[in-house]
Amino acid sequence: MAVNHEKEGFDIDDLRVKATPQKLSPEDAKEVVQKLNDEEASLIRDESKRRTYGRTPNGTVFIVPSTHDMVSQLLSPSQPKNGGDLFLLAFLGLHILSLFLLPDRYRATVFLVVFFVWRLAYNVGIGYLLYVQSNYRRLDAWARKYKLFVNPRTGDNPRPFLYQILKRELETKIPADYKFEIAPLEYNTWLLFRRVCDLVLMSDFVSYCLFAITNITSNPDETFAFALLRWTVGLSLVIFNYYVKMDAHRVVKDYAWYWGDFFYYIDQKLIFDGVYEMAPDPMYTIGYVGFYGFACIANHRNVLFISIFAHIMQLIFLKVVESPHMDKTYNTPPPSRRRSTDESSEANGHANESATSINGGPTLATTKRPSPVHNIFGFNNIDLFRVADSAVLLLQILTFIITVSTPSTKVWQALFVIQAALWRLWYSIGMGFILRQQSTRKLWTRHFMKYGESTEEAWRQWKGQYHLAMTMTYATFIAAAWKMYRFPTDWSPDYVFVGHILGIALISLQIWTSVSIYESLGEFGWFFGDFFFDPVRKLTYDGIYRFFNNPEGVIGLAGVWGAALITWRLPIALLAALSHGLALGFQHFVERPHMHKLYGGDLRKDSGVMKALKRTLPASLQTFPDRMIDGTTGFMEDFAELASPKIAAGVQTLVKDSTALFKYPARISITRLEPDLAGFDPKDYSLEIEGEVSTTGSLVFAYGSNLKVRWTAPLNHNKRDWVGLYMIADNPSRDVTRVASHGRWIPTNKDQYDSPAVNMGRLSSDVRISGKTRLDGETKDYFSGEMEFTGNKLMWWTGVFEFRYHHNGKHNVMAISRPFEIRIERFDESISKDASEEEFLRAVEHALLPLVQNCFDRDPNVAPGTTNGAYGELVERNGKYAKRVVYAVRQMFGLDLAPEVVQADGTVKKLAWRICNAKKVLVSLQSSGE
Repeated sequence: MAVNHEKEGFDIDDLRVKATPQKLSPEDAKEVVQKLNDEEASLIRDESKRRTYGRTPNGTVFIVPSTHDMVSQLLSPSQPKNGGDLFLLAFLGLHILSLFLLPDRYRATVFLVVFFVWRLAYNVGIGYLLYVQSNYRRLDAWARKYKLFVNPRTGDNPRPFLYQILKRELETKIPADYKFEIAPLEYNTWLLFRRVCDLVLMSDFVSYCLFAITNITSNPDETFAFALLRWTVGLSLVIFNYYVKMDAHRVVKDYAWYWGDFFYYIDQKLIFDGVYEMAPDPMYTIGYVGFYGFACIANHRNVLFISIFAHIMQLIFLKVVESPHMDKTYNTPPPSRRRSTDESSEANGHANESATSINGGPTLATTKRPSPVHNIFGFNNIDLFRVADSAVLLLQILTFIITVSTPSTKVWQALFVIQAALWRLWYSIGMGFILRQQSTRKLWTRHFMKYGESTEEAWRQWKGQYHLAMTMTYATFIAAAWKMYRFPTDWSPDYVFVGHILGIALISLQIWTSVSIYESLGEFGWFFGDFFFDPVRKLTYDGIYRFFNNPEGVIGLAGVWGAALITWRLPIALLAALSHGLALGFQHFVERPHMHKLYGGDLRKDSGVMKALKRTLPASLQTFPDRMIDGTTGFMEDFAELASPKIAAGVQTLVKDSTALFKYPARISITRLEPDLAGFDPKDYSLEIEGEVSTTGSLVFAYGSNLKVRWTAPLNHNKRDWVGLYMIADNPSRDVTRVASHGRWIPTNKDQYDSPAVNMGRLSSDVRISGKTRLDGETKDYFSGEMEFTGNKLMWWTGVFEFRYHHNGKHNVMAISRPFEIRIERFDESISKDASEEEFLRAVEHALLPLVQNCFDRDPNVAPGTTNGAYGELVERNGKYAKRVVYAVRQMFGLDLAPEVVQADGTVKKLAWRICNAKKVLVSLQSSGE
């Protein structure tokens, strides 16, 4: 594969021979880096001898120097050591030395506090740094602001001694192919960040190990056999943990191990095998089993509690910091889809079909997937106007009342267990029979078509039935477990304590599994949509199905066994066994035959976990799992089954997304008042808004319009001044702003704030204007600048607003713009009286198109160019666009729509059809009511 050397400004020889970074556009840089890395992979088999090429976000292409993992670079004698390494080794040695120097009674407490501090430094401290780097490139901005990597020879480095220290430290670590002076700032920043990570991560791990060692206890009543088993299990978990970490490092290298893609990018093809086929995010999931191994060895509950705490903190770190960054970096939406002529015709057909289903007879038979609107699963989709939802809620309330109001006698316990068993039988056998008949004879659909109903009506009724059976199955199981449970009065027996811990863990595992299955399958797959409509053309394995062919049969019912452990009662254990057995039978007799009929040879034989397990076996034994699966039925057989919609109670994710804590990173709220305003006269400041004045003399802007502001300030104005957008009613004071800007602000000057995002919208700064041009009688020169508020910096509701000019990063107001109104004109519905339906539809489309384009920020990758143009993929991924349209439609047409409706329609034309038909129905109902 030859790399195109013709890119303007790109010298391939200078890059390869002299390792001089080359500047390209970000798009060209990505293409070049991908090709260079592919070329290296095709020409050089030995991975250790390949060069790796990377790029910075601004398009600088460079050779990524070779680095080594944390442990080897610290402990291996063959690796060069610098002053930072020696300091870190001494610091860790001090930790270990304190194990012997501290008195016994203080030792455990001291190491507990030390570990707690380092764990917070890891998950909160490093997490914060990565968060601001991912979203605002703040670490790069700090390095640039303090000129850490500016060569002192330029005369522009205020701390040349620090430069020399950093140069010596970093070049010592990478003596072969790294030059401090020419490396991109982003890469040098990453190397510096690595040193912080080395200190925090190594200290975190060493302090945990020391805490576990100080808590190792022996039970005099413990048998030798049990002690041997405990140590064997503990050591096995620790060894497996080491294997997971090393195998993960083999796949992702130092680049991802140290979060390199937060700083620069390496475009290459990686094979995510090994532990990445065993579990999602293995370094943070199964990569923490070693902590529980230490807890087994220590035989102390405090170690177990701290292990759980550390693991939960790491999962929160993953959810809040890493996962959003990975999604943003590697799952960016493609450009806006543009429909062909055929697709446009199809859209018109759907629009007319939609109209018929509202005002005429329903479409009786269709094999196309139903519109993904008005989902039924999940707390956010509860709609008490829907019979299924109200029935489920009332039955749940009734179950709860009966559970808490009846005594826990043996008779009542037996009744609750029997009720739970009956619901489980109906859920697995009853629902399974219906689906089996639907698969072979289309029984369910035929029944509704017999009475003139549509296939979508059959689908809606099925979803309600299945949802009711599923929720009641788990509600009655929980009620039975509650009746059988007795709160322990003595927690000293290990089976009581460990049973509760493991039970909670298994319940959490089922919750995560259910949520993961729903995220992978969606509403359509969760309710077995391919039994009712045409399936997808190609079967894919993503999400949790990357690791399991059949997650429900493996870990999807872990929670019922967790309840059995917590209650420690035989009836609940039998109920769990019944649940699991019926679920496996459901998959074997209902799902598997249907999937074979639909997909046949496309079904995957081995899951990711099975592949990884096979690779760990000798070649002679790698076929043993297949022979065992082929010769048995039940649990192990289901390793080879198809990923299909599963059973589980739907709940919200285990860890709430706490990114709202960082929602407005650019707030300025440290000090509201500037203590020294001497020398600054508000009369020298002004704000003007560009726009047309209405006939009433007021400024009016359409909803979602960009707002351009021109400011003036004296020559000595503070460079940290800023302009914010507010509702007039929110600020009673004209001198001080007392409400937060919520990110709707722009600084007057560049590089005065750490977040690059705040600079978006600034058009010009400090343009000197001669005093001779002034009309106010003054003769002093002054500065002027322009900024434009767009997108998230706008107010997405109607009202009267103003801009405020603030001094020195605080909230002292130096100037206020004239008030202006953001308005959505009401649609003139009198047109419908004289116009035909087609003309009325065209009028609605004409009114909607500019409104929708404004709501989509007029971004060509998101906003449609015509009424029949499709929305960009980002509309489906980011709900803010649909919410803006929903608000605008409510103001313009007086209709309430759900955001999911806007996303599902996908074009202005279909949305206009929906509005026209809704208005027609509402007018008809109003007329009949009169």
